[in-house]
Amino acid sequence: MRDETLDPCAGPAPSVPERARASRDVQPGSGGWTGGSASDRVYAAVDLGTNNCRLLVARPTQRNFRVVDAFSRIVRLGEGVAASGVLGEAAMDRAMAALEVCAAKMSARGVMRARVIATEACRAAANGAEFCASVEARTGLVLEIVDRQTEASLAAAGCAPLVDPTCDGAVLFDIGGGSTEVVWLGRRPGGDEGPPRARIRSWASLPTGVVSLAERHGGVKVTRELFDAMVAEVAQMLDGVRQSWGLRAPGRMHLLGTSGTVTTVAGIHLGLQRYDRTRVDGAWLHARDIGRVVDQLVGMSFEERVSNPCIGAQRADLVLAGCAIMEAVREAFPTDRLRVADRGLREGMLVQLMRGDGVWRRQGSPEAEARA
Repeated sequence: MRDETLDPCAGPAPSVPERARASRDVQPGSGGWTGGSASDRVYAAVDLGTNNCRLLVARPTQRNFRVVDAFSRIVRLGEGVAASGVLGEAAMDRAMAALEVCAAKMSARGVMRARVIATEACRAAANGAEFCASVEARTGLVLEIVDRQTEASLAAAGCAPLVDPTCDGAVLFDIGGGSTEVVWLGRRPGGDEGPPRARIRSWASLPTGVVSLAERHGGVKVTRELFDAMVAEVAQMLDGVRQSWGLRAPGRMHLLGTSGTVTTVAGIHLGLQRYDRTRVDGAWLHARDIGRVVDQLVGMSFEERVSNPCIGAQRADLVLAGCAIMEAVREAFPTDRLRVADRGLREGMLVQLMRGDGVWRRQGSPEAEARA
């Protein structure tokens, strides 16, 4: 899939959930903020994925944004979808409970602009739209099922600040629960005072993620042979992508990985006894260090993975499926370095919302003067 003009920092006007609206509201499609300083504006982004439900609430700063609240919960919404074709009742209940927490936090923080998205689980499920309607009726959150191109674009917008400006670009991969987005990022001029932008040169979405791959192969007892089989399955999906992109020898590029898998590998490499985002987000991993950690994980029993502070019980049956996807990406696009991103879709949504409201427009620009 190729789109040379796709701007990851542009997006449609989002729906604003009724329960997240405050007295000074910006209606969808109204053209942006109508008053007040940038620091007064409160934005929110919710990403309901196949495995997790995540919220960020933030205020703009001079060149970026400051997170004022966050929430994350493993809900496994996509559990069994690959086999049944529908979202299960227990999975929907877990997701609904998490979304109720998100709605309450958004209301408490006085959120004025928000975007709430669902990804592969709702895309693939026959009852995905019905579930979204139930969410709106119960929580007031307007849950938007986004397509794969939008998902890739949001991941790029969220991770663009971590592309090394001294390189020619990066291959971003976002390992989800039900799909994996792979994006070829080039360098792009900033254009405003906000976070750096990246140009999407090409993108692809693989129809597999940690939940679906683990369900097909098993995630508890994973032998080396089983792990290699998972890598081979994903590598086959990437063959056509690699050939169409012509990046057999990526040269002055690096990998940029965003997912629980990549942050877990980074945490283990760093020897963390408790997860520390400030040390993980933006960290660089050398290829040999990644291989060493993956070998270590493959050699662990399920119980050892559960007891590892960087993995835990909720990820112990999924982490090796994620590592298999990561290894397939590394084989397809061999580079010496991988940068770790503890950021992604939520940050991308926030950047799009704030950029759409013009909060980072340069003083003296025609757009800024028109809004003065």
